[in-house]
Amino acid sequence: MTSSILSWIWSERFWLPENVTWADLEHPPPGVEYPRLGQIVYAIPLAFGVLFLRLLFERLVAKPCAQILHIQADVSRPPQSNAVLEKVYGSRTSPDEKQLAGLSKQLDWDVRKIQRWFRLRRNQDKPSLLKKFSESMWRFTFYLGIFIYAIRYLWVSPWMWNTKECWYNYPFQPLSPGQYNYYLAELAFYWSLMLTQFTDVKRKDFNIMLVHHFATISLITFSYANNMLRMGTLVMCVHDAADIFLEAAKLANYAKCQKLCDTLFIVFSLVFFITRLVIYPFWVVHSVLIESWEIVGPYQSWWLLNGLLLVLQVLHVIWFYLIARIAIKALFKGKVAKDDRSDIESSSEDEADTNCRSTKDPKDSSSNGCSRT
Repeated sequence: MTSSILSWIWSERFWLPENVTWADLEHPPPGVEYPRLGQIVYAIPLAFGVLFLRLLFERLVAKPCAQILHIQADVSRPPQSNAVLEKVYGSRTSPDEKQLAGLSKQLDWDVRKIQRWFRLRRNQDKPSLLKKFSESMWRFTFYLGIFIYAIRYLWVSPWMWNTKECWYNYPFQPLSPGQYNYYLAELAFYWSLMLTQFTDVKRKDFNIMLVHHFATISLITFSYANNMLRMGTLVMCVHDAADIFLEAAKLANYAKCQKLCDTLFIVFSLVFFITRLVIYPFWVVHSVLIESWEIVGPYQSWWLLNGLLLVLQVLHVIWFYLIARIAIKALFKGKVAKDDRSDIESSSEDEADTNCRSTKDPKDSSSNGCSRT
């Protein structure tokens, strides 16, 4: 039964070009290796290793750096204990005027006192500045490291300079150690992000990020399975470039280096536009849609992979609209303004507003514009 389901899922007619079988890829010429799906499964246990490495990094590296920059864990005053309000808070963290009036009558409290209770209670659930700094420093370190690795590897690869090389003799293209290491590291990292999506700083674009992580993991896995590694390395490299400046801007924001934060955010906006709205659609997606059609021809999974690439492009357009709004405000007002996009905890928006004004928190302002994109 299981073998029948697996053979249906990994149907050769669906995943491979016409007249190509899995057996062809399982028996490469001497001295040549083709990707096998079983190899990429190691990314799942490796993701737990990434999580462990992250814990060590945040404790041994990020926390000492935060202390040097005088970034401490926030200690907020707890609200007065009240079972009725706590029960309401469990279902709605920001009650409307009608609910406030009812609670005021029930508890014989002034409405402003109830509002203050909810503000204090939301502050209890807000992630500390130290947690945000540690999370961003981890992501900054990974993106910078993996991008440097990718550029060193791709710089000497012919398909970086001529994308048609991605499709010549496809799918009979040898797997190099550089490709395998790059794929395994990226997939393990994104699996770790998927696992921590529910425990990391919760942002307003939570659902979009969930779709983003799912589409990314699917693309990496599928492109490895049918040996579309050359184009896959280009897609991942293009996406990693902007994230370096995004996380750097967050770090500057948390360290209250306003001018540096503004500058980095504008640089991030420009890099995001160039990589995701110019290079990605007109170089990467064009190659997959047009050049692969001309050289290899379409097959069933070709439509799926292109669909996932286009899903990412739609997300890019949505994100850039939100990013551009912040960047324009930064240019004309001299600081990154409050953003509707992310890094404002959805359960505490009014407190985030106050925090943005009092600390000029650009990625809670700039980190509002600075979640993983």
